[in-house]
Amino acid sequence: MSDLPRAEVDAPAAQPPPVRPSYGRNATRTIGLLCALLVLVLVLAASIAIGARQLTLIEVWNGLVDSGSADYSVVHEMRLPRTLLGAVAGAALGLAGGVMQALTRNPLGDPGILGINAGASAAVVSAIAFLGVSTFPGYVWFAFAGAAVLSVLVYIVGGGRGATPARLALAGTALNAALYSYLNAVQLLDTASLDRMRFWTVGSLASSEMGTVAQLAPFVAIGTLLALALGRPLNALGLGDDAARAIGVNPAWARALGMLAVALLCGAATAACGPIVFVGLAVPHLVRAVTGPDLRWALPYCAVLAPVLFLGADILGRLLARPGEIQVGVMTAILVGPFFVYLVRRRRVARA
Repeated sequence: MSDLPRAEVDAPAAQPPPVRPSYGRNATRTIGLLCALLVLVLVLAASIAIGARQLTLIEVWNGLVDSGSADYSVVHEMRLPRTLLGAVAGAALGLAGGVMQALTRNPLGDPGILGINAGASAAVVSAIAFLGVSTFPGYVWFAFAGAAVLSVLVYIVGGGRGATPARLALAGTALNAALYSYLNAVQLLDTASLDRMRFWTVGSLASSEMGTVAQLAPFVAIGTLLALALGRPLNALGLGDDAARAIGVNPAWARALGMLAVALLCGAATAACGPIVFVGLAVPHLVRAVTGPDLRWALPYCAVLAPVLFLGADILGRLLARPGEIQVGVMTAILVGPFFVYLVRRRRVARA
Protein backbone atom coordinates (compact mmCIF):
# COMPACT_ATOMS: atom_id res chain seq x y z
CA MET A 1 0.00 0.00 0.00
CA SER A 2 2.87 2.31 0.81
CA ASP A 3 4.33 1.73 -2.65
CA LEU A 4 1.25 3.21 -4.37
CA PRO A 5 1.27 6.86 -5.42
CA ARG A 6 -0.50 9.15 -3.00
CA ALA A 7 -3.00 10.32 -5.65
CA GLU A 8 -4.14 6.74 -6.23
CA VAL A 9 -4.55 5.99 -2.55
CA ASP A 10 -6.68 9.04 -1.89
CA ALA A 11 -8.73 8.87 -5.12
CA PRO A 12 -12.39 8.19 -4.38
CA ALA A 13 -14.01 5.06 -5.82
CA ALA A 14 -15.88 5.48 -9.08
CA GLN A 15 -19.52 6.35 -8.41
CA PRO A 16 -22.43 5.15 -10.58
CA PRO A 17 -24.18 7.84 -12.58
CA PRO A 18 -27.05 9.43 -10.70
CA VAL A 19 -30.49 7.96 -11.38
CA ARG A 20 -32.70 10.58 -12.88
CA PRO A 21 -36.15 10.65 -11.37
CA SER A 22 -39.04 9.84 -13.70
CA TYR A 23 -41.32 12.56 -12.35
CA GLY A 24 -39.94 15.04 -14.88
CA ARG A 25 -40.95 12.89 -17.82
CA ASN A 26 -44.31 12.11 -16.25
CA ALA A 27 -44.93 15.82 -15.77
CA THR A 28 -44.15 16.39 -19.45
CA ARG A 29 -46.55 13.62 -20.43
CA THR A 30 -49.25 15.08 -18.20
CA ILE A 31 -48.85 18.53 -19.72
CA GLY A 32 -48.94 16.98 -23.19
CA LEU A 33 -52.15 15.12 -22.36
CA LEU A 34 -53.77 18.33 -21.11
CA CYS A 35 -52.75 20.09 -24.32
CA ALA A 36 -54.23 17.22 -26.33
CA LEU A 37 -57.50 17.60 -24.39
CA LEU A 38 -57.54 21.32 -25.21
CA VAL A 39 -57.05 20.53 -28.91
CA LEU A 40 -59.91 18.02 -28.71
CA VAL A 41 -62.22 20.66 -27.21
CA LEU A 42 -61.36 23.04 -30.07
CA VAL A 43 -62.01 20.34 -32.67
CA LEU A 44 -65.36 19.50 -31.03
CA ALA A 45 -66.36 23.17 -31.25
CA ALA A 46 -65.24 23.34 -34.88
CA SER A 47 -67.23 20.20 -35.72
CA ILE A 48 -70.40 21.79 -34.37
CA ALA A 49 -69.73 25.12 -36.08
CA ILE A 50 -68.75 23.87 -39.56
CA GLY A 51 -71.28 22.46 -41.98
CA ALA A 52 -73.45 23.40 -44.93
CA ARG A 53 -74.03 26.68 -43.05
CA GLN A 54 -71.22 28.17 -40.99
CA LEU A 55 -72.00 29.03 -37.37
CA THR A 56 -70.06 31.44 -35.20
CA LEU A 57 -68.99 30.38 -31.72
CA ILE A 58 -71.70 32.61 -30.24
CA GLU A 59 -74.32 30.93 -32.43
CA VAL A 60 -72.98 27.52 -31.41
CA TRP A 61 -73.27 28.44 -27.74
CA ASN A 62 -76.79 29.83 -28.15
CA GLY A 63 -77.77 26.73 -30.10
CA LEU A 64 -76.51 24.53 -27.28
CA VAL A 65 -78.14 26.30 -24.31
CA ASP A 66 -81.05 28.40 -25.67
CA SER A 67 -84.04 26.36 -26.84
CA GLY A 68 -85.51 29.50 -28.37
CA SER A 69 -82.50 30.08 -30.61
CA ALA A 70 -82.89 29.75 -34.37
CA ASP A 71 -79.91 27.40 -34.40
CA TYR A 72 -81.13 25.13 -31.59
CA SER A 73 -82.58 22.44 -33.86
CA VAL A 74 -79.56 22.50 -36.18
CA VAL A 75 -77.13 22.09 -33.30
CA HIS A 76 -79.08 19.52 -31.28
CA GLU A 77 -80.53 17.42 -34.10
CA MET A 78 -77.64 17.42 -36.58
CA ARG A 79 -74.31 18.86 -35.46
CA LEU A 80 -74.15 17.68 -31.83
CA PRO A 81 -75.06 14.01 -32.49
CA ARG A 82 -72.54 13.89 -35.34
CA THR A 83 -69.81 15.41 -33.20
CA LEU A 84 -70.42 13.18 -30.20
CA LEU A 85 -70.59 10.07 -32.36
CA GLY A 86 -67.31 11.03 -34.05
CA ALA A 87 -65.65 11.59 -30.67
CA VAL A 88 -66.89 8.29 -29.22
CA ALA A 89 -66.09 6.24 -32.33
CA GLY A 90 -62.71 7.92 -32.77
CA ALA A 91 -61.69 7.17 -29.19
CA ALA A 92 -62.82 3.57 -29.61
CA LEU A 93 -60.80 3.12 -32.81
CA GLY A 94 -57.67 4.71 -31.35
CA LEU A 95 -57.77 2.56 -28.21
CA ALA A 96 -58.51 -0.59 -30.21
CA GLY A 97 -55.52 0.11 -32.44
CA GLY A 98 -53.20 0.71 -29.50
CA VAL A 99 -54.28 -2.51 -27.77
CA MET A 100 -54.06 -4.51 -30.99
CA GLN A 101 -50.52 -3.35 -31.76
CA ALA A 102 -49.49 -4.34 -28.25
CA LEU A 103 -51.18 -7.75 -28.49
CA THR A 104 -49.63 -8.63 -31.85
CA ARG A 105 -46.30 -6.83 -31.18
CA ASN A 106 -46.76 -5.42 -34.65
CA PRO A 107 -46.42 -1.64 -35.14
CA LEU A 108 -48.48 -1.92 -38.33
CA GLY A 109 -51.25 -3.86 -36.60
CA ASP A 110 -54.87 -2.77 -36.27
CA PRO A 111 -58.21 -4.45 -35.47
CA GLY A 112 -58.39 -5.64 -39.08
CA ILE A 113 -55.41 -7.93 -38.44
CA LEU A 114 -57.57 -10.18 -36.23
CA GLY A 115 -60.62 -9.92 -38.46
CA ILE A 116 -62.62 -7.88 -35.93
CA ASN A 117 -63.70 -5.32 -38.53
CA ALA A 118 -64.56 -8.08 -40.99
CA GLY A 119 -66.66 -9.93 -38.41
CA ALA A 120 -68.65 -6.82 -37.53
CA SER A 121 -69.05 -5.91 -41.20
CA ALA A 122 -70.20 -9.40 -42.19
CA ALA A 123 -72.84 -9.41 -39.45
CA VAL A 124 -74.15 -5.95 -40.39
CA VAL A 125 -74.23 -6.68 -44.13
CA SER A 126 -76.09 -9.95 -43.44
CA ALA A 127 -78.63 -8.02 -41.36
CA ILE A 128 -79.14 -5.51 -44.17
CA ALA A 129 -79.45 -8.13 -46.91
CA PHE A 130 -81.45 -10.87 -45.19
CA LEU A 131 -83.33 -9.19 -42.33
CA GLY A 132 -84.05 -5.78 -43.84
CA VAL A 133 -82.33 -3.79 -41.09
CA SER A 134 -81.92 -0.26 -42.35
CA THR A 135 -81.14 2.00 -39.39
CA PHE A 136 -77.89 2.61 -37.59
CA PRO A 137 -79.31 1.71 -34.14
CA GLY A 138 -80.39 -1.60 -35.66
CA TYR A 139 -76.83 -2.42 -36.74
CA VAL A 140 -75.41 -2.21 -33.24
CA TRP A 141 -76.18 -5.65 -31.90
CA PHE A 142 -75.24 -7.38 -35.14
CA ALA A 143 -71.88 -5.63 -35.21
CA PHE A 144 -71.17 -6.61 -31.62
CA ALA A 145 -72.19 -10.20 -32.28
CA GLY A 146 -69.96 -10.40 -35.36
CA ALA A 147 -66.99 -8.86 -33.59
CA ALA A 148 -67.43 -11.13 -30.57
CA VAL A 149 -67.79 -14.31 -32.62
CA LEU A 150 -64.71 -13.47 -34.68
CA SER A 151 -62.70 -12.68 -31.56
CA VAL A 152 -63.55 -16.10 -30.11
CA LEU A 153 -62.82 -17.86 -33.43
CA VAL A 154 -59.46 -16.14 -33.82
CA TYR A 155 -58.56 -16.97 -30.24
CA ILE A 156 -59.47 -20.66 -30.72
CA VAL A 157 -57.87 -21.02 -34.16
CA GLY A 158 -54.79 -19.15 -32.92
CA GLY A 159 -54.17 -21.73 -30.21
CA GLY A 160 -56.40 -20.77 -27.29
CA ARG A 161 -54.40 -20.47 -24.08
CA GLY A 162 -51.24 -21.18 -26.05
CA ALA A 163 -51.89 -18.42 -28.58
CA THR A 164 -48.93 -16.34 -29.70
CA PRO A 165 -48.93 -13.01 -31.57
CA ALA A 166 -47.89 -14.74 -34.80
CA ARG A 167 -50.64 -17.37 -34.54
CA LEU A 168 -53.28 -14.77 -33.74
CA ALA A 169 -52.22 -12.67 -36.75
CA LEU A 170 -52.27 -15.67 -39.10
CA ALA A 171 -55.69 -16.82 -37.86
CA GLY A 172 -57.10 -13.31 -38.17
CA THR A 173 -55.72 -12.86 -41.68
CA ALA A 174 -57.25 -16.15 -42.87
CA LEU A 175 -60.69 -15.42 -41.39
CA ASN A 176 -60.51 -11.83 -42.65
CA ALA A 177 -60.00 -12.99 -46.25
CA ALA A 178 -62.85 -15.49 -46.03
CA LEU A 179 -65.29 -12.95 -44.61
CA TYR A 180 -64.53 -10.26 -47.18
CA SER A 181 -65.16 -12.83 -49.92
CA TYR A 182 -68.54 -13.45 -48.27
CA LEU A 183 -69.22 -9.69 -48.15
CA ASN A 184 -68.54 -9.30 -51.86
CA ALA A 185 -70.78 -12.25 -52.69
CA VAL A 186 -73.69 -10.87 -50.65
CA GLN A 187 -73.40 -7.45 -52.28
CA LEU A 188 -73.39 -8.97 -55.76
CA LEU A 189 -76.42 -11.20 -55.08
CA ASP A 190 -78.59 -8.63 -53.30
CA THR A 191 -78.69 -5.63 -55.61
CA ALA A 192 -81.70 -4.12 -53.80
CA SER A 193 -79.67 -3.64 -50.64
CA LEU A 194 -76.48 -2.68 -52.46
CA ASP A 195 -76.87 1.08 -52.00
CA ARG A 196 -77.39 0.84 -48.23
CA MET A 197 -74.49 -1.57 -47.84
CA ARG A 198 -72.23 0.56 -50.02
CA PHE A 199 -73.01 3.70 -48.02
CA TRP A 200 -72.33 1.91 -44.73
CA THR A 201 -69.12 0.16 -45.84
CA VAL A 202 -67.60 3.46 -47.03
CA GLY A 203 -67.77 4.83 -43.48
CA SER A 204 -69.80 7.90 -42.59
CA LEU A 205 -71.13 10.10 -39.79
CA ALA A 206 -73.90 11.59 -41.93
CA SER A 207 -76.78 9.58 -40.39
CA SER A 208 -75.79 10.04 -36.77
CA GLU A 209 -78.48 10.23 -34.10
CA MET A 210 -78.40 10.78 -30.36
CA GLY A 211 -80.03 7.37 -29.92
CA THR A 212 -77.03 5.74 -31.59
CA VAL A 213 -74.63 7.60 -29.32
CA ALA A 214 -76.63 6.56 -26.26
CA GLN A 215 -76.59 2.90 -27.35
CA LEU A 216 -72.88 2.83 -28.06
CA ALA A 217 -71.61 4.85 -25.09
CA PRO A 218 -71.92 2.09 -22.43
CA PHE A 219 -70.03 -0.43 -24.58
CA VAL A 220 -67.31 2.06 -25.44
CA ALA A 221 -67.05 3.04 -21.76
CA ILE A 222 -66.59 -0.60 -20.69
CA GLY A 223 -64.08 -1.24 -23.47
CA THR A 224 -62.18 1.95 -22.58
CA LEU A 225 -61.92 1.09 -18.88
CA LEU A 226 -60.79 -2.44 -19.73
CA ALA A 227 -58.18 -1.21 -22.23
CA LEU A 228 -56.77 1.37 -19.81
CA ALA A 229 -56.61 -1.22 -17.02
CA LEU A 230 -54.55 -3.47 -19.31
CA GLY A 231 -51.73 -0.94 -19.69
CA ARG A 232 -49.39 -2.65 -17.23
CA PRO A 233 -50.14 -6.27 -18.35
CA LEU A 234 -49.65 -5.31 -21.99
CA ASN A 235 -46.35 -3.65 -21.11
CA ALA A 236 -45.31 -6.94 -19.52
CA LEU A 237 -46.35 -8.93 -22.61
CA GLY A 238 -44.02 -6.75 -24.65
CA LEU A 239 -41.12 -8.28 -22.69
CA GLY A 240 -42.14 -11.81 -23.66
CA ASP A 241 -44.38 -14.41 -22.03
CA ASP A 242 -41.74 -15.74 -19.64
CA ALA A 243 -40.87 -12.27 -18.37
CA ALA A 244 -44.58 -11.45 -18.01
CA ARG A 245 -45.15 -14.56 -15.87
CA ALA A 246 -42.12 -13.67 -13.76
CA ILE A 247 -43.72 -10.37 -12.75
CA GLY A 248 -47.13 -11.90 -12.09
CA VAL A 249 -48.98 -11.39 -15.41
CA ASN A 250 -50.89 -14.27 -16.97
CA PRO A 251 -50.28 -13.95 -20.75
CA ALA A 252 -53.36 -15.97 -21.73
CA TRP A 253 -55.69 -13.86 -19.60
CA ALA A 254 -54.08 -10.63 -20.73
CA ARG A 255 -54.55 -11.56 -24.40
CA ALA A 256 -58.13 -12.73 -23.85
CA LEU A 257 -59.08 -9.52 -22.03
CA GLY A 258 -57.28 -7.45 -24.66
CA MET A 259 -59.27 -9.12 -27.43
CA LEU A 260 -62.48 -8.54 -25.46
CA ALA A 261 -61.65 -4.84 -25.17
CA VAL A 262 -60.92 -4.64 -28.91
CA ALA A 263 -64.16 -6.46 -29.74
CA LEU A 264 -66.21 -4.01 -27.64
CA LEU A 265 -64.47 -0.91 -28.98
CA CYS A 266 -64.24 -1.97 -32.60
CA GLY A 267 -67.74 -3.45 -32.68
CA ALA A 268 -69.22 -0.20 -31.37
CA ALA A 269 -67.34 2.01 -33.82
CA THR A 270 -68.03 -0.26 -36.79
CA ALA A 271 -71.73 -0.46 -35.99
CA ALA A 272 -72.08 3.31 -35.94
CA CYS A 273 -69.75 4.47 -38.69
CA GLY A 274 -68.83 1.48 -40.85
CA PRO A 275 -65.39 -0.14 -41.13
CA ILE A 276 -63.15 2.93 -40.80
CA VAL A 277 -59.52 2.23 -41.64
CA PHE A 278 -56.19 3.84 -40.68
CA VAL A 279 -57.32 5.65 -37.49
CA GLY A 280 -56.35 2.70 -35.30
CA LEU A 281 -53.12 2.37 -37.27
CA ALA A 282 -51.91 5.94 -37.37
CA VAL A 283 -52.73 7.32 -33.93
CA PRO A 284 -50.66 4.85 -31.85
CA HIS A 285 -47.64 5.62 -34.05
CA LEU A 286 -48.00 9.35 -33.51
CA VAL A 287 -48.60 8.85 -29.79
CA ARG A 288 -45.50 6.73 -29.24
CA ALA A 289 -43.38 9.58 -30.58
CA VAL A 290 -44.52 11.56 -27.51
CA THR A 291 -45.05 8.97 -24.78
CA GLY A 292 -42.63 6.21 -25.73
CA PRO A 293 -43.74 2.58 -25.55
CA ASP A 294 -45.33 2.78 -22.07
CA LEU A 295 -48.97 1.85 -22.67
CA ARG A 296 -50.06 3.33 -19.35
CA TRP A 297 -49.52 6.70 -21.05
CA ALA A 298 -49.92 5.77 -24.71
CA LEU A 299 -53.48 4.46 -24.39
CA PRO A 300 -54.92 7.62 -22.75
CA TYR A 301 -53.22 9.67 -25.46
CA CYS A 302 -54.80 7.41 -28.11
CA ALA A 303 -58.23 7.95 -26.56
CA VAL A 304 -57.82 11.74 -26.82
CA LEU A 305 -55.97 12.17 -30.13
CA ALA A 306 -57.90 9.61 -32.20
CA PRO A 307 -61.12 11.71 -32.02
CA VAL A 308 -59.04 14.73 -33.09
CA LEU A 309 -57.94 12.89 -36.24
CA PHE A 310 -61.36 11.38 -36.89
CA LEU A 311 -63.34 14.59 -36.45
CA GLY A 312 -60.65 16.58 -38.26
CA ALA A 313 -61.05 14.31 -41.30
CA ASP A 314 -64.84 14.72 -41.10
CA ILE A 315 -64.56 18.52 -40.90
CA LEU A 316 -62.18 18.61 -43.87
CA GLY A 317 -64.56 16.42 -45.88
CA ARG A 318 -67.37 18.90 -45.24
CA LEU A 319 -65.21 21.88 -46.19
CA LEU A 320 -63.90 20.41 -49.44
CA ALA A 321 -67.30 19.39 -50.82
CA ARG A 322 -69.55 22.08 -49.34
CA PRO A 323 -72.59 22.08 -49.39
CA GLY A 324 -72.18 18.31 -49.71
CA GLU A 325 -69.48 16.25 -48.04
CA ILE A 326 -66.83 13.59 -48.60
CA GLN A 327 -67.41 10.59 -46.34
CA VAL A 328 -65.11 10.38 -43.33
CA GLY A 329 -63.97 6.88 -44.29
CA VAL A 330 -62.64 8.25 -47.57
CA MET A 331 -61.02 11.26 -45.91
CA THR A 332 -59.15 9.21 -43.32
CA ALA A 333 -57.72 7.04 -46.09
CA ILE A 334 -56.67 10.12 -48.06
CA LEU A 335 -55.07 11.82 -45.04
CA VAL A 336 -53.36 8.86 -43.43
CA GLY A 337 -52.58 6.69 -46.45
CA PRO A 338 -49.51 8.70 -47.54
CA PHE A 339 -48.17 8.57 -43.98
CA PHE A 340 -48.14 4.79 -44.11
CA VAL A 341 -46.55 4.72 -47.54
CA TYR A 342 -43.75 6.81 -46.00
CA LEU A 343 -43.66 4.59 -42.92
CA VAL A 344 -43.33 1.36 -44.90
CA ARG A 345 -40.56 2.83 -47.05
CA ARG A 346 -38.51 3.90 -44.06
CA ARG A 347 -35.66 1.65 -43.15
CA ARG A 348 -36.55 1.78 -39.50
CA VAL A 349 -40.16 1.32 -38.37
CA ALA A 350 -41.17 2.59 -34.95
CA ARG A 351 -41.31 -0.24 -32.46
CA ALA A 352 -44.50 -0.97 -30.59
